[in-house]
Amino acid sequence: MAGVPAEPFGVVWAPGGRWAFAVVAAGVEVLRAGRRLAPAAVRTIRLPGSPAGAAITPDGRYLLVADGSGAVVLSVARAEQDASDPVLGTLRAAPGLSSGGGAPTGRTAQAVALLDSAIEVAVSPDGGYAFVTLEYADRAAVFNLGRALSRGFGAADYVGAIPLGQAPTGLAVAPDGRWLYATSEIATPAAAAGAGAAGSAAPGSSALSAGEAAACPQTSPGELPGSVSVISLGRAETDPAGAVTATVDAGFQPVRVITAGAGTQVWVTARASDDLLCFSAAELAADPARALLAVVRVGEAPVGLTAVRGGSLIVVADSDRFAVHGATAGLDVVSVAAALAGRSAVLGRVPTGSFPRELAAPPTADGALLVTDNASNQIQAVSVASLP
Repeated sequence: MAGVPAEPFGVVWAPGGRWAFAVVAAGVEVLRAGRRLAPAAVRTIRLPGSPAGAAITPDGRYLLVADGSGAVVLSVARAEQDASDPVLGTLRAAPGLSSGGGAPTGRTAQAVALLDSAIEVAVSPDGGYAFVTLEYADRAAVFNLGRALSRGFGAADYVGAIPLGQAPTGLAVAPDGRWLYATSEIATPAAAAGAGAAGSAAPGSSALSAGEAAACPQTSPGELPGSVSVISLGRAETDPAGAVTATVDAGFQPVRVITAGAGTQVWVTARASDDLLCFSAAELAADPARALLAVVRVGEAPVGLTAVRGGSLIVVADSDRFAVHGATAGLDVVSVAAALAGRSAVLGRVPTGSFPRELAAPPTADGALLVTDNASNQIQAVSVASLP
C-alpha cells in the first residue's frame, strides 16, 4: 500500500512502467516506481474542480484528467520531471449543452448547467480526439485534442455531445479505432422500448420488481436496466449527436467498460446486479441482440476492471461502496476462458482497502497492478505474476 491524499479516483501507468499518476481530490499524485512493489508518491500537482478519471494518450506524451465539463491536459514529461506548470490547458464543453431537446427535467435540473460532472475520459487511437462522460448531463463531450495542442486551448476545441442514457460513466475505445463504448446506469425509456428494433437490443429488459429491487441495494422498483452504447468513433468526431449506432442492456447500473482479446471482447461491470458481462464486439456492431457472451457473478458493487496476463484474466474491483451488511470489498480474478465456456470463472480473491474504485494494468511484465482504494486513501499494488 502507498498512502496518498484524500479519495484517489483514477489511476494510470505511464509507458515504460517507471511512473504512474493517481487522481486525488486535490489534483494528481505523481508516483515513482522503485524496488518495492508499490510505487512511491513524490509530489502532488494541484488541479481545480473535482478531478476524477484519467487517461494517457497513445503516444504517452499527455495525461488527461476528467474535470469540470471536460478534461485538464498535462504534459507527462513535465509531470515526471517536476517541471514548472505541467498543465497545458483545459478542454471545456460549451455552456449551451443540455440534456436533450427541451427543458431538462428530474435530476438533471438539479445540476447547474448540467456540465460540471466529468467522470471518465478516453482518447482516440491516433490521439486526435478526447471523449469525456458528463454524468449529470447524460452526454459524452467530444473534443478536438489535436487542435487544442497545436493551436492553443479554446472554445473551438469542443466538437459536440453524444446523447447517452442516464448517468453515463464508463468509456472504452476499440483498439482499431472504429468504436467507442459508453455505459449508462439507466437506459432511456425510449431505448428500452426499442427492444427488437434495428440498432437496439434489450435482452431481459424488464424493470425491477419490488422483490428484485430489495435484493439489489441502491435500486428502486421499476428501475430500468442500464446500457452500453455502441458509438461510431469516426462519426463522433464530426457528428456526435448522430454517432450512436446501437444500445444494448448491460445489467443494472453498469458503470465501467473495457475491451480485451485484441478488441474482440467488451467487458462491463454492472454495479447493482453484481455482475461482470462480456459482449462480442463484432455482434455489438452487427446484431446487438446476440452480442452477450457471458455473465459472471462477482462481489458486491463491482466498479473498476482491467485485463491482465495477455487478456486471459479480468480483475474486477468489488467496491462495496454502499457498505452492504455481510459484504466486503476486494478484487475478483476471473478466467476469461472459463467465463466464455459458461463455467465457474472466479479463480480467487485479493483483499483491498475500502472502496477499490479504479485499476491500472502494468505496462511491463514485471510491473504491478495498481488499485485506488478510494475510501482508505491509498494506492494498492498487486503482483500480477502471483494472481491465481
